[in-house]
Amino acid sequence: MAYLKKISTIGKILCPSLLWNLPKTGNTLYLTFDDGPIPEVTPWVLALLKEYHAKATFFCIGENIAKHTEIFEQILAEGHHIGNHSFNHLNGWKTPVSTYIENVEKAEKIIFEKSESRDRDKANETKNKEKTNKNLKLFRPPYGKISPNQIKALQRKGFKIVMWEVISGDFEVNISPGNCLNNVLKNSKPGSIVVFHDSIKASEKLKEVLPMVLEYYYQQGFEFKAI
Repeated sequence: MAYLKKISTIGKILCPSLLWNLPKTGNTLYLTFDDGPIPEVTPWVLALLKEYHAKATFFCIGENIAKHTEIFEQILAEGHHIGNHSFNHLNGWKTPVSTYIENVEKAEKIIFEKSESRDRDKANETKNKEKTNKNLKLFRPPYGKISPNQIKALQRKGFKIVMWEVISGDFEVNISPGNCLNNVLKNSKPGSIVVFHDSIKASEKLKEVLPMVLEYYYQQGFEFKAI
């Protein structure tokens, strides 16, 4: 957990071409969810976001999209944005550049194909086809671990690498739900990109903390937007 906080603090200085936060204009937070989609957690997140009229960005694992296409399509149908989280949740620090790029592109291919398929189906139903962000090519490195050469290679291919300003720690076994909540409330400010995980590992803390985060900032007059 400590190294993830350092990634944000030091990374803003060393890697300014990566997206760490958005302009601090207005009361807006950018919630993001990594590692899904999965049936045990993602639909619950979507239902809760809908209660607060909140939009978010889901950084999906390609393998999970292939397994749970209907949930991926639900994310899009409800107006959220999609990002790439690699096909197999690779650790960039332990993966050769060529292998890493191939894995990210494999995930991007399935994101594009599934989004296109949904758009075609939607076009058959209505002339007002909903917009998706499938052409934005957002990418977040699993574990926040990515090498300078991997960054350069992905940027050459048109990817926008999205990091974070605030990480909840919902996946961390050794922190309490209270500490997870404090990680978000003490560090978030207008324009912050905040990381949660729609995964089995994070689900217990996520289901306790996310409702409190949404309620707190909703009462403060914040909006929740997708990147």
